[in-house]
Amino acid sequence: MSIGYLPMDHINHHRRKLLTLSCATLGLAVLPQTSFAMLSTPRPRILTLNNLNTGESLKAEFFSGKGYNSEELVRLNHFFRDYRANKVTKIDPRLFDHLYRLQVLLGTNKPVQLVSGYRSHETNSELRARSSGVAKHSYHMLGKAMDFHIEGMQLSNIRKAALKLRMGGVGYYPSSNFVHIDTGPVRTW
Repeated sequence: MSIGYLPMDHINHHRRKLLTLSCATLGLAVLPQTSFAMLSTPRPRILTLNNLNTGESLKAEFFSGKGYNSEELVRLNHFFRDYRANKVTKIDPRLFDHLYRLQVLLGTNKPVQLVSGYRSHETNSELRARSSGVAKHSYHMLGKAMDFHIEGMQLSNIRKAALKLRMGGVGYYPSSNFVHIDTGPVRTW
């Protein structure tokens, strides 16, 4: 061995360590953060929805790529209204972001079938009296929740994708054919 040179097995050991570390870093970089990266990329966010209770359809570009479109948010607020009481509230725009991210993760732009959006206190109380599955302090009453399914998508796949995003509450109701998402704390049922 000459002076100033490292033994060959010492160089290979460092090379392997560096290669392993590089691969691990690359692997972490492409995990679920891709769905978050798409929201930081300035591009329009569009939702296509059908309201199963009113028969209405809506296509809304709620985010322009630079900011929320207030006119489109007003249209979405009306679309998500409590149709029973004909009451409208401001829907949390993060709910639309959540739905958009979910569709991107699922690789679909098929229409979202809205089962339930905003619920007034009166409507929520009425539904609670008929079903044990309705929460007393529901996020629906705050304009922060929706129940839905997506045309042509298996409900179980929608649920899995929503859980993967870890962006709020996720409820699974296969017998009623919908998934619940909200912008509250991360939890599942």
